[in-house]
Amino acid sequence: MVTPTLRLTVIVAAVLLAWATNHNVRADERVVRIVVLGDSLAAGYGVPAGYAFPKKLELALRARGQSAAVANAGVSGDTAAGGLARLNRSISDDTDAVILELGANDMLRGFEPNVTRAALGEILHNLEARRIVVLLCGVRTQPSRGDEYKRAFAAMFSDLAREHNALFYPAFDDAFVDDTQLKLPDGLHPTAAGIEAVVTRILPKVEALIDRARRRDH
Repeated sequence: MVTPTLRLTVIVAAVLLAWATNHNVRADERVVRIVVLGDSLAAGYGVPAGYAFPKKLELALRARGQSAAVANAGVSGDTAAGGLARLNRSISDDTDAVILELGANDMLRGFEPNVTRAALGEILHNLEARRIVVLLCGVRTQPSRGDEYKRAFAAMFSDLAREHNALFYPAFDDAFVDDTQLKLPDGLHPTAAGIEAVVTRILPKVEALIDRARRRDH
């Protein structure tokens, strides 16, 4: 015989199970909020509206079934120090993940790697404290300052990623920097096709970033 107490217990258990199941689905399927903190390479310099990297990345992620929104916090001409100065204005606390793409202008202006490293390190510390996961992007863009300068920046980027346990993409501009067909006449910025090439290459790393952000929820 099913007593009223037993019936009530079964109903409560079913409700709790349904709530837990729905809660887990929402955690796994909710929109992951990504911000691209960068310079003109992120801002979309020289390409039509809608062709900037963050927008094209968001479309590519959606095509692969990823629930993600990608915001553009790129400022043309920005340095690592500039990104640090505007960090809290650019990255709200409800951000899940950041793609950090700064350093190209530091290289173009001949900054010492340690100067760039200090600013990027402060950015990473800030995001860590706010539990925002990061994909750090290196860059190859530079004037002719020699191989030693280039190696110093490459080591700086990889060391920072390791020290802060950030996901790492060695060179944001790798997809177009050696291909004149994918660069604007200035030789520094990608065309719309160049941006598509960047998205194609970086997509696996961004999906790993989304996975890391979702695992942080549990």
